[in-house]
Amino acid sequence: MNNLNTQKIIRYSKVILMAYISFFGLLVMYSNFTDYTSNYEYVGHILSMDTTQTHPGIRYRAIESPILHHRIYWFIITLEVTWTACCLIGTYHLLRKINASEQDFHEAKRFSIVGLLMAMFVYYICLQVIGVEWFDMDTSQTWNAKDWARHIVDFLFPLLIYIVIKVER
Repeated sequence: MNNLNTQKIIRYSKVILMAYISFFGLLVMYSNFTDYTSNYEYVGHILSMDTTQTHPGIRYRAIESPILHHRIYWFIITLEVTWTACCLIGTYHLLRKINASEQDFHEAKRFSIVGLLMAMFVYYICLQVIGVEWFDMDTSQTWNAKDWARHIVDFLFPLLIYIVIKVER
């Protein structure tokens, strides 16, 4: 226990938090691959804007093509697989460099940073910006993931800051 000083705990905390978000990504991937239909249905309703309280002035934004729904959903799945893989690799690199020099540990953060940025793109840009602001998702009583996405971003953004800052020695 004497070897476990504050600096070591900070390094381990970065590894553990990256493992947490990686685990979340694995669960999201599992859900998308094993329950494609219900998740596809969600994407289709949001893109079609068929459950929103849209004003006629923004109805032109709706995408009603099932082929485009599938392509957009597969784009999202691809992003989720990629950010999860980057986070898993980042977790591994951080763990591998847990006892390395300050500079080596800091350089081991690359995949973690890329993975977290990609996850921020999915949950902030795709869901909160495009889903809410463009497709009016927040007015849907049934197909609204605004709060769910916000909670994920509320974890991702501070985690990104914590991983990036160089406080460990």
